Amino acid sequence: MTWLRIALCQLGPMVGDLSGNVERVLGALGEAEESGADLAVFPELVITGYPPEDLLLKPGFVADNLVALAKVAQATENCAAIVGFVDERVDLYNAAAVCAGGEVRGIYHKRNLPNYSVFDEQRYFSAGAGAESLYLIGGALVGISVCEDAWDPTGPVSAQAAAGAELVVNINASPYYAQRLTERQRMLATRAADASCALVYVNAVGGQDELVFDGASMVFDADGRLVAALPQFKEGVSVFDLEVRPTYRKRLLDPRGGHRAPALPEVTLSTCSRLPVPAPHREPPLVPPLGEEEEIYSAIVLGTRDYVRKNGFREVVIGLSGGVDSSLVAVIAADALGPSSVHGVSLPSRYTSDNSNEDAAELAATLGIDYRTISIEPAHRAMMSMLAPDFGLDKAPAPEQGSGLAEENLQSRLRGVVLMALSNKFGWLVLTTGNKSELAVGYSTLYGDTAGGFAAIKDVPKTLVYRLCRWRNSPTPVVPERVLTKPPTAELRPGQLDTDSLPPYEHLDPVLEAYVEGDLTAAELVEAGFAPALVERVVRLVDTAEYKRRQSPIGVRVTPKAFGRDRRMPITNGYR
Repeated sequence: MTWLRIALCQLGPMVGDLSGNVERVLGALGEAEESGADLAVFPELVITGYPPEDLLLKPGFVADNLVALAKVAQATENCAAIVGFVDERVDLYNAAAVCAGGEVRGIYHKRNLPNYSVFDEQRYFSAGAGAESLYLIGGALVGISVCEDAWDPTGPVSAQAAAGAELVVNINASPYYAQRLTERQRMLATRAADASCALVYVNAVGGQDELVFDGASMVFDADGRLVAALPQFKEGVSVFDLEVRPTYRKRLLDPRGGHRAPALPEVTLSTCSRLPVPAPHREPPLVPPLGEEEEIYSAIVLGTRDYVRKNGFREVVIGLSGGVDSSLVAVIAADALGPSSVHGVSLPSRYTSDNSNEDAAELAATLGIDYRTISIEPAHRAMMSMLAPDFGLDKAPAPEQGSGLAEENLQSRLRGVVLMALSNKFGWLVLTTGNKSELAVGYSTLYGDTAGGFAAIKDVPKTLVYRLCRWRNSPTPVVPERVLTKPPTAELRPGQLDTDSLPPYEHLDPVLEAYVEGDLTAAELVEAGFAPALVERVVRLVDTAEYKRRQSPIGVRVTPKAFGRDRRMPITNGYR
């Protein structure tokens, strides 16, 4: 048996920041070299960041990425490094380089290019082909694959194991959604057990626009047992010793009842030097997974922090209504950026209740964030007076004169104007507070509560908003209890409740999940047991709100199908 010292380099590269990404890689590689590691493994496209999208259409960017890889390769010594980058031949390839002794020893091209959900790799890359290659690293035969390659049960992992690999390394930039870790772990355990070889899975970590990469790198032995697990949502380098046992390929049973050995693909064997593993052995880390609410909350915090910081903002501003959505966004922002970077603004009108004002103030005080009140009442009166002739009202009407949708939305738009004015004046990024349920059915005001730079809970259904608040309230409450118990309302007219316009959220959210994430038709929803009247109402609201969603800011993706790059429905659409 062979002991292999491995450094799992769970890093958070930034798309396009080639020099910064090289610094991150070199820093981690230095740790690996100093620890006597045989092998350092980095995420998919760690040089460019993932996904680089149309940066790949710029020849200069691709050339610069190759220069960046050369810098990494030149820095390698005794520790071999597997590094994700963009390779250029006749076409472009999502690639992994094996670097050791100051040079690139080999290159692997990703075979399976995902082109579903948030992925669009076939737009940019060609698929790898040809014979598999193995590398002798630290006395072990190592195969290499990239992300999607591991999801194919008959793909590169299987082929490399059949060729004699004792360890297969799979580098990833795998986006997060709730329960994704469980799916990955089940798949990878099966792949390792079926191939009878150890499997190293390294994932990126960090936020990139609406995507969040959750890390959670893992290692499995040849029996499919999880032997190492890194934390979710945290960067770091973890060095440990893995026992790599010689593997003897299982014979395959053919239909005639005889046994035959699988045909071995051609193998290119490269030798990389190693240092002996010093005693005592370093035990692999085995960090337990987070609970569902903590996992989702952590993803939103990380996605918000990285979007704000990576785009050069230092502070954010939030309209605090005293409702549950704005409360959750404020707590997320304070946790992501620190209370001193968060500004909460109460924007009351004559319809805003005393309870809402009190709840917003209490939340701000508990969080320790800046809090101010700017009443929209004077502006609302002025706008109503200005619009009175065209609205068919008196010359100087009170806001109660004319209580239709236009008058209600005017309040929301005035709030948006104030928040954007503060943003322009002080450079604060506006965080919008709408949730997925409201976004789905269009229960929002275009250029009002949808106005802003980032929508932290855009992919969080209303019922989940309450669950996240209650989770965050334990053990020390931050969101006032009254916020979690009072009926939700936009407070745009006297006595208004969300249920005046929408089904109760506990009824609405299951239909939305099945229609938006499950892609069921109206007829299939009814067959699934939903009330026909409810289905007809919800489907109509979702379909007619597409134009609003196209104009809303991006936000963190935490479900299998979010509005945005996940779901690309035509706005002009006659299918019902």
